[in-house]
Amino acid sequence: MDDSVIFRARAQVLADLQARALGTPDSVTLLEDACAERRWWLEQWPEGAAFIAGLVAQDVQDGLADRFGRHAREGLWPVCTHCEDGPVHALHIEPDLGGPDPTWVCEESGVAVAPLGGLDS
Repeated sequence: MDDSVIFRARAQVLADLQARALGTPDSVTLLEDACAERRWWLEQWPEGAAFIAGLVAQDVQDGLADRFGRHAREGLWPVCTHCEDGPVHALHIEPDLGGPDPTWVCEESGVAVAPLGGLDS
């Protein structure tokens, strides 16, 4: 199997974690676990390569929410910085299955904020 799909997904998600100051050992461990699980998934369904990056991002997002709680700032990764009013809320990956071309979208306004790997601080 060509691991470049997994490496590219890892790099994109890590860039977004670091952009939002969450490139912590706990977050990176979640990322490594997600990559390992999706590597197995990709071995079973090679045609799903276009979905891997978005799925890894969703896995890390879910892992952070599970670990820190969906109301803790760390559990809301990545927090939307696009909206100025209203409660703190997260972005989510669209399309729902993670690809192709995964994009972070505001869960409140529905506005596309950045491609996966392209968040800013």
